[in-house]
This record gives sequence, C-alpha cells and structure tokens, in this order.
Amino acid sequence: MTPKSATLTGSERRFGADEIIVSKTNLKGIITYANDVFLRISGFSEAELLGRPHNVVRHPDMPRCVYRLLWQRIAAGHEIFAYVVNRAQNGDHYWVFAHVTPVFGPDGAIAGYHSSRRLPERGAVTAASGLYALLREEEARHRSPVDGMTAATERLDDILRGKGVSYDEFVLGL
Repeated sequence: MTPKSATLTGSERRFGADEIIVSKTNLKGIITYANDVFLRISGFSEAELLGRPHNVVRHPDMPRCVYRLLWQRIAAGHEIFAYVVNRAQNGDHYWVFAHVTPVFGPDGAIAGYHSSRRLPERGAVTAASGLYALLREEEARHRSPVDGMTAATERLDDILRGKGVSYDEFVLGL
C-alpha cells in the first residue's frame, strides 16, 4: 500500500525529541538514502523507499506552494527550514521541522539534497497548521494547480509582509 492510496487515519505518529529523520535524494527528488528513524516513522521498508520520489510521503494537508518554495530555494543552492506534515504508509501522519540543504559535488555543482527532520514544538505545529489551511484554501480556489500555487505564494508573501518578516524569520520564530 502506498500513501496515495492509504486512507487518512487521523492518527499522529511521534518520534523522540532526540531522534532525527534523515534522507538523501538525487536532483530529481528520488530517495537514495533513508535512515532507520525515517523507515520506522513512515512505515516503509528501505526497499520500498529507495528509488522512489520523496513525495511518496506527501500529505494532502501540505500546500503545494510550500514545496514550490522549498524546491526553488534548494535548486538555487540555498538551505531552507520548513514545518512539514507527512503521511505514513498506513495513512497516519507525522509533523517534522525540516532542514533541507543542497549537497555539492567535487565540481561545486549541486549533486543532490539532504534533509534532516526533528520533532517540532507543538505550538509551531498549531501555527503552521493554521497557515497551511489558508494556503490550501487559496490553492483550491483555482482550476489550474499552477495558478493555485502562484496565488497561494502571493498570499504567503502578503502574510509575511504584513508581519514584517521574511519566510526564514517567520519559520524560525515559530
């Protein structure tokens, strides 16, 4: 069973505050490494994850515009922090505070990506959940997924401007 076909259970999985979920991908987001914590929390075996797109754990509550921002940042050679809700293989969900970075090869070109995820603070999850609901609502107003992502990105930018903070300041301040 894959997450895309798994019914959402509404049950949240948690992992230890001292644990880190780690994965690595190639330039196209195909998983090349997954640590034991990732395997345990996601419910997938290593064989089921390696060679699969990282979005195999994408939860429908994650706004597409957040992933667009993530990919823009890391493809440009920058790190990004984000609160992410993922879907386990059986339909459970789990929140993470992700730190995603490009991995540079010997020639200085981006060769892949590395993600370390920690257990987020509950207050940050509450704040991110509320923001993500607004962004998903904006995305849903548009027929085209691209138009929806663009509109939700603009809405996020408006929210951040209203708070007088950058995306990084907002996320790190939650």
